[in-house]
Amino acid sequence: MRNTASVQITVTQLTDQLVASYARVGGINHLDGKNLPSKRSTGLITLDLLRLLFPGFFDDHLVHSSEIKLETAVLMDSVLESLENELYKSLEYRPTESPPKRDWRPLAHELTLEFLGQLPRIRDLLQTDTEAAFNGDPAALSREEIIVAYPFIETIAVQRMAHELYKRKVALLPRIMTEWAHGRTGIDLHPGAVIGSHFFIDHGTGTVVGETATIGNHVKMYQGVGLVARSLSGGQSLAGQKRHPTIEDHVTIYANATIVGGETVIGAGSTIGANVFLLKSVPPNSLVLQDDVKVKVIKKGERELESIDFQI
Repeated sequence: MRNTASVQITVTQLTDQLVASYARVGGINHLDGKNLPSKRSTGLITLDLLRLLFPGFFDDHLVHSSEIKLETAVLMDSVLESLENELYKSLEYRPTESPPKRDWRPLAHELTLEFLGQLPRIRDLLQTDTEAAFNGDPAALSREEIIVAYPFIETIAVQRMAHELYKRKVALLPRIMTEWAHGRTGIDLHPGAVIGSHFFIDHGTGTVVGETATIGNHVKMYQGVGLVARSLSGGQSLAGQKRHPTIEDHVTIYANATIVGGETVIGAGSTIGANVFLLKSVPPNSLVLQDDVKVKVIKKGERELESIDFQI
């Protein structure tokens, strides 16, 4: 049997080492001060918000029409209380007014009500995204399948909600929400990005849209697309500047294309081919393709049969 005393000594030593690290390195959630928003609570709130946006799609039980008003009211009341608490922590962490007030509770309540009042409008936008996904994907069996099975819908729903908080200069919460969705779906949409109606990311894994990106209406993207900054070597001096591209209406961007820089504009009606790395703006109705590709056709176990140079 193990010696209990020696185990206790070991645990004590390990604890002392870790606490010493806390003092040396920091990284504690406002010890003895104001607490930051909880990642766990924010994740649960975000899930409940999705339940409000898509009744029945994020629940295990059947929703009856006779009970939907009562169930919605109960859920809304729960979200109001829990979201207000997390929003209050955000306001304490980074006040939205100068000079800061001493009591942020009234403003937290006001902002929470204002945010929840945006849910019907967000649902209208999400209906256009669902429609775009259904019309743009012949593999989709129904609009219900889009909502229940496509990770894109969950991600864009969270981004559109988080964007409302971002616009109101609420700290931390919007990013926690979108990173929660990012972890679940593999799609990284910053809450600061401005995204128009009828948006669709097919497959979606690995897609990244940066904070200052602007995306118009009826834009379709595929997996691995990056709307990114040209350089972040300037660090915090770049905060608040336009760093990410603008995508105008009716643009299609194929898999693994990377579009770079805040001054880059993709004109309306353009198509960006797969694997393109684009640093400059293109005019409307452009077709941008990767150039000078060499294709070698080789049969397994045999020598090279054919080498073809062509442009795509």
